[in-house]
Amino acid sequence: MSRSAHPAGPRHADVLPEGHYTAPPADLNHLEPQVWSRTVTRNGDGAVEVGGLDVRDLAAEYGTPAYILDEADFRARCRAWRAAFGTEADVFYAGKAFLSRAVVRWLHEEGLNLDVCSGGELAVALDAGMPAERIAMHGNNKSSAEIDRGVAAGVGRIVVDSFEEIVRVAAAAERHGRRQRVQIRVTVGVEAHTHEFIATAHEDQKFGLPLASGQAAEAVRRVLKLESLELIGLHSHIGSQIFDMSGFEVAARRVVGLLAEIRDEHGVQLPEIDLGGGLGIAYTPADDPAEPHQIAKALADIVTRECETAGLERPRLSVEPGRAIVGPTAFTLYEVGTVKPLEALRTYVSVDGGMSDNIRTALYDAEYSVALVSRRSDAAPMLSRVVGKHCESGDIVVKDAFLPADLTPGDLIAVPATGAYCRSMASNYNHALRPPVVAVAEGQGRVIVRRETEEDLLRLDVG
Repeated sequence: MSRSAHPAGPRHADVLPEGHYTAPPADLNHLEPQVWSRTVTRNGDGAVEVGGLDVRDLAAEYGTPAYILDEADFRARCRAWRAAFGTEADVFYAGKAFLSRAVVRWLHEEGLNLDVCSGGELAVALDAGMPAERIAMHGNNKSSAEIDRGVAAGVGRIVVDSFEEIVRVAAAAERHGRRQRVQIRVTVGVEAHTHEFIATAHEDQKFGLPLASGQAAEAVRRVLKLESLELIGLHSHIGSQIFDMSGFEVAARRVVGLLAEIRDEHGVQLPEIDLGGGLGIAYTPADDPAEPHQIAKALADIVTRECETAGLERPRLSVEPGRAIVGPTAFTLYEVGTVKPLEALRTYVSVDGGMSDNIRTALYDAEYSVALVSRRSDAAPMLSRVVGKHCESGDIVVKDAFLPADLTPGDLIAVPATGAYCRSMASNYNHALRPPVVAVAEGQGRVIVRRETEEDLLRLDVG
């Protein structure tokens, strides 16, 4: 690769209007551990390794862009969540973050349950051998066919989201001669401190049955009247990428309040509550997420305290980490194409992917980190914007970051913490081919989701 330097854009800034940093980091070669998976390191050549494999070798074998998933880190995080909550709670991995047959097998082997929110996710889960009784079905508009398939398969729970869905699930259960276990998703009126599009517990949105209007209580009445349904508990999910536990405290108080009302009205104490997921991860060094054991203790304390106040036995707790498990375990590997300095502004670094493999920056104004990973550099830092190759000015991967001023076409850069939602939300915009997911462990790499091909695109185009 050529190592010729490009004229650099601005090399420092007192303030980045949209970013976290106010000055360049002291060492551009340093990899902040909180944003990278646990086996990531630099080798003697200055290149990054993960799972014992050099990224240059990964790029040569699998191409770029590619999602590189650290299997050992994924499994370790599963074990940490399982150990943190112990036998008195259930941990459901949120499949929407990223799901594949390999991931399902890892979850099964590590003792986690799985929640799915579409027929496709259910198909992957069942095909990969996840026991149906360890699957929960979510979704605000499950089709009759999806519900029927879930009931027929024997899923452990269906989280009902509307009055209509109560009827659909009950009808499917009757058809299959089953008594289907269900939870009711309750909208508790909590305004999570997160982006508008990923806050899910305030009342003016599509999920759940509102508590304040009495719809949640009415849903309970309807479910309890149906012989084909078994109401096992209530479900609440307040949003995503949350660091402040105070929202969970308010949500738990309101859910437990409804449990007390159900006891008083119906003489029934429901045995479970699910507080959802949404715990944040570190996308940049400024993010400081809690560890699973801290989260587990905080949630258990909250629920115990609220139940004691209400005079209830503490129900069994469920949680649904998705991003918190898979997010930090992967990075996206790109090759630099064009390096375009704009005088007195910044340098635009174009890569061979973009919004088709990571829509989150455009969709949520998400922040990411980035690093040169194919070599070490002692060049001065330049203020950069990492952009994709799509025909959109909003095709931004990393809004503002510092990269070495000698960055050149052919260099490899990587964006960490892309394990969650990036492949799940990937698209074929501009007929881009969705990248592969490559799992690495103990010096071995293997494709668990292959790269799309032009033949795949043409096969679907039947015109």
